[in-house]
Amino acid sequence: MPLIDLYRALDTERRKVIVGQRWTFDLLLVALLTDGHVLLEGVPGVAKTLMARTLAACLRADFKRVQFTPDLMPSDVIGTNVFDFATSTFSLKRGPVFTSIMLGDEINRAPAKTQSSLLEAMEERQVTIDGVSHPLPDLFMVIATQNPVEYEGTYPLPEAQLDRFLFKVLVEYPTHEEGLQVLRNYQAGFNPRRLLESGIEPVADSDALREARGEIAAVKVTDEVLDYIQRIVDESRKSPDLSLGGSPRAAIALLQAGKTLAALQGRDYVVPDDIKTLVAPVMRHRIILKPEAEIEGLNPDRALERVLARVEVPR
Repeated sequence: MPLIDLYRALDTERRKVIVGQRWTFDLLLVALLTDGHVLLEGVPGVAKTLMARTLAACLRADFKRVQFTPDLMPSDVIGTNVFDFATSTFSLKRGPVFTSIMLGDEINRAPAKTQSSLLEAMEERQVTIDGVSHPLPDLFMVIATQNPVEYEGTYPLPEAQLDRFLFKVLVEYPTHEEGLQVLRNYQAGFNPRRLLESGIEPVADSDALREARGEIAAVKVTDEVLDYIQRIVDESRKSPDLSLGGSPRAAIALLQAGKTLAALQGRDYVVPDDIKTLVAPVMRHRIILKPEAEIEGLNPDRALERVLARVEVPR
């Protein structure tokens, strides 16, 4: 199935369950196809978990959810070796990280040691338990959530850990009409706990996703667009609003995600607008504002808008 047809089929299934949030769901799909991870930030009740479950259901992908809490241990995430008295041997009890799509709910509730247990999995697609490395599935993505308004009892993710996420996506409240449609859906009997009863059907599997990634790899990027990506990152490092600009990993993320976004739109080439659209989700968690910029009332997205305004767009 061509990637654009897969995307349209996924969007059709998404609309059976999720009202609005199209861009957020699109970014989840872009991240999955780009072999990246997503940090979703939004207040409780805006369908963050539902979007992750819907994506997994549409793709026949294994899905596991972990509620991060202050007492969560690394072994609760990656697993541990358990001694069997009957055979006097150790056997591996795999943790929830051994899946295709893992939802880490309220990741900033867990202490740094537990948060860091995901880093090897996210970067190297393996986990090490008692000195032995265990590979994760080819199709593997972490979707982590955090609440932006409640900081008591939380452990903010350090910059190095944030940099492991391809995107940081801000999940907003629905509009009035979208909220009204959500109420109508529930009045008609929709129950998110029984997702399959909503009529959602899988439209692809891991083989289809591998073919899609091959299609994405063939997307062409001109030297002018590559130069545009690098100039955006360079300008962020020189910005008077920022004490930390984009890393080389940010530039690579813009390139890879731009190719995926172009392919989803049916093109075999990247245009500058693909890159501009992705700058905020790719870079908002990779930059640090200067204190005077925060006093001025800037946020990361507004600072990135200023960066983009200073970079000439190639024709």
